Amino acid sequence: MKHLLAAVVYTALCVLANPALAEMGDPAALRDGDMKKLAFHADPKDVPDIEIVDADEAAVRLSDMAGRWLVVNFWATWCAPCREEMPTLSNLQAHYDGKPVDVVTIATGRNPPTSIRRFFEEIEVENLPLYRDPNQALARGMGILGLPVTVIIDPEGREIARLMGDADWDSDSAIAILDALSAGS
Repeated sequence: MKHLLAAVVYTALCVLANPALAEMGDPAALRDGDMKKLAFHADPKDVPDIEIVDADEAAVRLSDMAGRWLVVNFWATWCAPCREEMPTLSNLQAHYDGKPVDVVTIATGRNPPTSIRRFFEEIEVENLPLYRDPNQALARGMGILGLPVTVIIDPEGREIARLMGDADWDSDSAIAILDALSAGS
């Protein structure tokens, strides 16, 4: 009972400390299952404006995607939990097709484009972008220390939540959270 009371007080303080979350209700209260690992920040965090590359080696920045909710997943072809998680991210992207939420997958470190394509073919994922952070500059700038890590970025380009480790991103809880966040978009 004491832990439940502490959790309620903590959640209330986080929501009151972050006016953006208070305006949209309490998406943190929707966390269940794997989404319990999703940590909402008391204040949105700036995201460094560092280039990554797309499948054609063209420079891209997360700031180019402003105006939409982003579920940004940092992963690698050698990461076993990433292999399990990626299909759920693909399902999440399919669920939000045509809505103001995009799943952005970024392979960090040494992940040659051919290996990324083969990885996606093996797990039968066709609807996710093939972005790379070959020198891990964005990952380092965002304090990504292990893989996989997924961050939620608001339409203003600020990180509002982070989940370390793999998760079931097409779960009812994940969808409820993203629905609550994107309701005003």
